[in-house]
Amino acid sequence: MFEQTFKNIDDVLYKDAGADSELDYIGQTSWLLFLRYLDDLELDKKDEAELKGKKYSFILDEEYRWANWAMPKTADGKLDYQKAMTGPDLVQFVDSKLFPYLSKFKEKADGPQTIEYKIGEIFTELKNKIQSGYNLREIIELADELPFRSTKDKHELSHLYESKIKNMGNAGRNGGQYYTPRPLIRAIIDVVNPQIGETIYDGAVGSAGFLCESYARMTKDRDSLTTTDLKTLQEKTFYGKEKKNLAFIIGIMNMILHGIEAPNIIHTNTLTENIRDIQEKDRYRVIMANPPFGGKERKEVQQNFDIKTGETAFLFLQHFIKILKAGGRAGIVIKNTFLSNTDNASTSLRKHLLETCSLHTILDMPAGTFLGAGVKTVVLFFDKGKPTKQIWYYQLKPGRNMGKTNPLNDSDMAEFKKLRKSKAESEKSWTVNIVDVNTKTYDLSVKNPNAPEEAPLRSPQEILAEMETLDGETKDILASIKELI
Repeated sequence: MFEQTFKNIDDVLYKDAGADSELDYIGQTSWLLFLRYLDDLELDKKDEAELKGKKYSFILDEEYRWANWAMPKTADGKLDYQKAMTGPDLVQFVDSKLFPYLSKFKEKADGPQTIEYKIGEIFTELKNKIQSGYNLREIIELADELPFRSTKDKHELSHLYESKIKNMGNAGRNGGQYYTPRPLIRAIIDVVNPQIGETIYDGAVGSAGFLCESYARMTKDRDSLTTTDLKTLQEKTFYGKEKKNLAFIIGIMNMILHGIEAPNIIHTNTLTENIRDIQEKDRYRVIMANPPFGGKERKEVQQNFDIKTGETAFLFLQHFIKILKAGGRAGIVIKNTFLSNTDNASTSLRKHLLETCSLHTILDMPAGTFLGAGVKTVVLFFDKGKPTKQIWYYQLKPGRNMGKTNPLNDSDMAEFKKLRKSKAESEKSWTVNIVDVNTKTYDLSVKNPNAPEEAPLRSPQEILAEMETLDGETKDILASIKELI
């Protein structure tokens, strides 16, 4: 039912002149879903307050609540066409009254970790792109069908929203910046193994896949968690930063659908922070991230880092090392060229990583892991506080060409997760001692010494000789068949 509703919303957006792509579809769906969610959240809070004999103060003024502007209903629960706005009146209300009203919440909120602040941020960054008020009316009625009040409903909606994010990634390079394959995220979480009470951080949060999947893992056995555990997970566990407007909104909405009411995501460019100003109170116990690669940062941004480079991902790696607590654990996706680039910045950064952290595992991912990105990647797993002594490598070879119709799946990651526990050697895994690494280049290239030798290529003369033999055999067979006829 929910899946069909999402498809119907997309169909309406496709017809509207203001929504041009999957990126627009998910942006417009997000603000409507958020307001639909907020309405159910407020009703739940009201019921809780009444059970305790208290009065609930609504966040939104009456005029701006979903049940008044979006879906006024008659006594029998049907849309009240006498009160419901549609056409140009609806678009005018949304653009000139609703969005300006909601954007002001950022100014009057008690702090960034409140739902009020998130309301203000979302509606400061997003704009309504739905130009037809008749299309908007149809989408509102579809969104009203989606319930948010039960855990089961939220779980199903979160899966559908994840599918939309994935489709956005498939739609093009810009969308792909926000989407990391969930099987890879789950494998990284399995290795890093975050625990309740630890802080988890992603400074390039995108669609918040690492934070959402971590929350899902840590609440899997929900019945065994205490009230304190649940409060800790809601308020003091997951932190993120995101530069881009749309990704920021998607990340917040994704976390909300996964069950986190007021996500601790800040809309900022992480790299504008001077790493020399990071103090102990700013640090996190666990960091998992897939920072954007291939980007270039301005000279003034590079001044915030000890190792100057224009490569965005290398600046993020410096930030992650600095902001990780001593004894903390990290799993970071990065271009595989980081392991072997010979420029001064790459060499210095590898040296810094090896000397300040124990880089214990490198996972080499195959081409096609990231849809729309023509680069190969590796995952660096490291603990901060002790220098590297040994690195265990695993080279993922799924046995097929990966792409949109053949994406990474959890089965592909199973052997890596199994072998990594004992760091066993196999045809795909091996160990390198740090004493064997060249200290001039600190080259950490993936060079598998255990890979089975491939059969040598035959010479052209051998191939031609075999073709002549096969041709002769074919002629003999045809002659035999003709005799029989």
